[in-house]
Amino acid sequence: MKIALLNDTHCGVRNSSQIFIDFQERFYNEVFFPYCFTNDINHIIHLGDYYDHRKFVNFKALNANRRHFLEPMKKAGMTMDIIPGNHDVFHKNTNDLCSLKELLGYYTSCINIIMKPSTLNYDGLDVHLLPWINSENHNTSMDFIRKNKGIIMAHLELAGFEMMRGIKQPKGNGMGVEPFKHYDICLSGHYHVSSQQDNIRYLGSQMEFTWADAGDQKHFHIFDTDTQEIEAIPNPLTLFEKIYYDDTVQDYSNFDINICTGKFVKVIVGNKSNPFMFDKFIERISELDTHDLKIAENFSEFLGENVLTNIEDIENTTDLMASYIDGVNTDLDKDKLKTLMNSLYNDAVDMEIQ
Repeated sequence: MKIALLNDTHCGVRNSSQIFIDFQERFYNEVFFPYCFTNDINHIIHLGDYYDHRKFVNFKALNANRRHFLEPMKKAGMTMDIIPGNHDVFHKNTNDLCSLKELLGYYTSCINIIMKPSTLNYDGLDVHLLPWINSENHNTSMDFIRKNKGIIMAHLELAGFEMMRGIKQPKGNGMGVEPFKHYDICLSGHYHVSSQQDNIRYLGSQMEFTWADAGDQKHFHIFDTDTQEIEAIPNPLTLFEKIYYDDTVQDYSNFDINICTGKFVKVIVGNKSNPFMFDKFIERISELDTHDLKIAENFSEFLGENVLTNIEDIENTTDLMASYIDGVNTDLDKDKLKTLMNSLYNDAVDMEIQ
């Protein structure tokens, strides 16, 4: 039996922006469902963060998600087991008030919402499914983790793994890996970058949602119950395009700018020896149907002498913040500062796009 694995799909992401609603629809219509139909995959396990906002869900996003995911899944006779992630629950200390229960009730014939740690059998293979852990279910969850073995799938916040490229969850801000070491396979959602340490694997998000995702190949996954292998299926669709401009090594007069169409575009300028060619290049991109165009020319006024100044090392706002914090002379915990700044940045990003 082959099972499709999804996680962190974040219905309503980026303040329910129509841009991201359309992008998610393309992923399901052009990538995910065609693969499942071609390969006779009839079941999905979703590892949490189906919805984006813990406090509310936009009706426009709900309607779109029903049309481009729930209805095609139901029409095809597919079924789904799903656990709540932290974005799917209203309170931080309990999973009781959960958007999955409130909003997916109509689809109970094809969706199994798993609110408690549970073991399900797939074609003779036991798989342990673990919802988001909080103070209310902590003891029950830890007992479940200890008494089982084999394969566990969850929505975990583990210390020492990358939350985004180059930025790890500080030790002390998440669970340790020790409780999961006796498992053969531990798969998790939550962090949007894929990574692996020994038997623990973060699958990463299936779609790009912020500049931090740019250049990070996204996948959904297929789990084979016979071989217990996990196959990563690339998502070829991208929404963020970075161009490193250096006219000392490349002639941009014939640069294929069509890669920028329908995307957020950031031109990062390393060397601009020919201002006329640069202006024409930017003018050509400006005439395209892009969602946004940003030009980053010079970071020197923001950076201290101890901070990275290689233009290719400063790929996005989160990299810039991390680099700045690394260069600051302070006794404060820099990992915790980075985590706080990333949280504030993500909140600001959600308000930026309508």
